[in-house]
Amino acid sequence: MAGSLIVRAILVVLCVIAVTPAVRAGETTDLIGVETGGSAGITVRLAEDLASLIDDGTTRRIVPMVGQGGVQNIADLLEGRGVDMAFLQMDVVDYARSKKLFPDLETRIGYIAKLNYVEFHLLARPEVVSVADLTGQVVNVGPAAGDTAITAAKLFTLLKMSPILGNDEQGVAIDKLRRGEIGAVAFVGGKPSPLLRLADTTGLHLVPVPLAQDVVAVYVPSKLTATDYPGLVPRDSPVETVAVATGLFVGPVTAGSDQYRKLANMIDTFFTQFQTLLAPGHHAKWAEVNLSTQMPGWQRFAPADEWLKRNSQVAAGQDLRMIFLRFLDEREKAAGGQTMSPQQKDALFDQFRRWQSGQSN
Repeated sequence: MAGSLIVRAILVVLCVIAVTPAVRAGETTDLIGVETGGSAGITVRLAEDLASLIDDGTTRRIVPMVGQGGVQNIADLLEGRGVDMAFLQMDVVDYARSKKLFPDLETRIGYIAKLNYVEFHLLARPEVVSVADLTGQVVNVGPAAGDTAITAAKLFTLLKMSPILGNDEQGVAIDKLRRGEIGAVAFVGGKPSPLLRLADTTGLHLVPVPLAQDVVAVYVPSKLTATDYPGLVPRDSPVETVAVATGLFVGPVTAGSDQYRKLANMIDTFFTQFQTLLAPGHHAKWAEVNLSTQMPGWQRFAPADEWLKRNSQVAAGQDLRMIFLRFLDEREKAAGGQTMSPQQKDALFDQFRRWQSGQSN
């Protein structure tokens, strides 16, 4: 264990050296470490987007670090290790609190913002047509304390099914699935998942999750489409599934400390320039983010809360834009017409805001 921590520390140092430009005399560079989930998920890409927004080239940089996800990310955030922020899955955070894995967790970590949703994927061979077919079979869920394992255990309990949970690395598990050695592979990640886009999934398909009342009381209904996964989902038959919220969290930070100052400055840039992340070239999951959304039962990190209070009109405008764009997306899907470009949607929103201003005068 100690050896792996030393190796990780060396990798982080090398990463910092590689990405930090030379600074002018008298200047210092604020480095903020953000831990993502595994490389098979989308949080690595989100961290890259965030870094591109925050980094100013000389005095402020975000250093993404690929973590193990799940409970380990919470432990890393609490213990420091160069981790100032971490992407955390909300059902995992709730699980850690309910199991009392970390004393007083709700007072030791705080959220900056609720982020996007990540979807539950259930990959299987053609003979498996429903989750009921997996009773008594091996369903791989990755590391035992990982994001997928915690979500899958909860979901299978709600569905009143009892598969045998496997803990292989997901790429290895997909190979086993193709050979017929296991029943299915479960994976939680934002769609489209890099894992399923890059792995050889020939002859496999995604199995729907029944949206029973007990399930939708805990998780948000979602769908996987042929656009998300060509070849895994029929063109005209989206696969129903569920999704879970994620958040960007900070660990214990002393008010007035240098770390507190760095995080406050980062949040100011992140929130003020958030609209930039909605532009083409960034991950589409940013469109699901509502900066002002609260997370009941958890406290927001003070600088984030203070920014929202100071800029309530700006935050309201961001919320309105997201609602408007989602309305356009839903209308396009319902009508089946030509898709509008992001520039056309922005222009239409600007027209709407001008009309709204005229109506209020």
